[in-house]
Amino acid sequence: MSSTQFDGDIDSFVSYLKSNRGLSVNTLKAYRADLTACLHLFELRGVTDLNEITLDDLRSWMAVESRDHARSSMARKTVAVRGFFAWAYEHGLTTTDPAATLMTPSIPSTLPAVLTESQAEQLLDVAEHAVATNQYKDDGGAAAASGSGKAAGKTADKSADTVNRSEAPARADKRDNARVTAESQRNAAILELLYATGIRVAELVSMDIADIDFSNRTIKVTGKGNKQRVVPFGLPAQRALETWLEQGRPVLARTATDAVKSRAANALFLGARGGRIDQRIARDIVHRAAREAGVPDISPHALRHSAATHMLDGGADLREVQEMLGHSSLKTTQRYTHVSIEQLKNRYGQAFPRA
Repeated sequence: MSSTQFDGDIDSFVSYLKSNRGLSVNTLKAYRADLTACLHLFELRGVTDLNEITLDDLRSWMAVESRDHARSSMARKTVAVRGFFAWAYEHGLTTTDPAATLMTPSIPSTLPAVLTESQAEQLLDVAEHAVATNQYKDDGGAAAASGSGKAAGKTADKSADTVNRSEAPARADKRDNARVTAESQRNAAILELLYATGIRVAELVSMDIADIDFSNRTIKVTGKGNKQRVVPFGLPAQRALETWLEQGRPVLARTATDAVKSRAANALFLGARGGRIDQRIARDIVHRAAREAGVPDISPHALRHSAATHMLDGGADLREVQEMLGHSSLKTTQRYTHVSIEQLKNRYGQAFPRA
């Protein structure tokens, strides 16, 4: 990211947002990048004072940015810039607010992509089958290692060095099989939890073990703006989580260095090296699972859309779904009713003879 002479002002604005608006870390990071890019452009054009920037300058910036960014991204960038100049004016950094009348680009209303209920079931079934398959391989690897040890013990005329060399590959195979099994257990738990609760991927990776209440079958979720909510989950998710915590997590935790282990001691989900899993890995898990299941390629957010749509299809109240998803506005949740209506129309067209 390019630095500018306005970095101090950007830092002050971001600190203000963090203290007064309760925005998420990701939102603050995006706003900082948006403002840095905007003011860097003006700096290249010779601007040395925020008071030199006019509404026409900001419209020119929007024209440049819109060549390479979607409208949704431009809407966020405009909100960031408008908020920055309003703050600068209120705090005496500028004598006017040039962004006061800067218009936010309209975003076309698009229906979220979702899986059908049968596709979602297929996705989760394939993940569950992968766990069973890898556990079978793991048991076979253990048996093979045991067999090689017995054979070595019976061969009295072989040296200890030869025995050790023959057992080493078996032990390595056993460790690899255990790790693969652990990762498949983790992946199944992630998929089950995402679909069962409709949580965001950022919320998933930030969860700690203590956030799960198995007695009530609920999770405590920290969402946008550090707002907390309690979301229920079903029996399949419970079984997947218990398998991961009891069998898989200890295997991956053992791969971590002491420093990593201490940082991820409470983390619900771990990566291959024993640290807290990150969003990129979680997204890759969902994409790869979709390919292996033969269903449309989806993201974790599409799985969230799917969960909401299937709940509404099953008769859930709109307010209940809003609470589960952590939407601040009911209008956001209402998008899913449109998806349900579209699916109803498609089913009607296929099934009704006079459609």
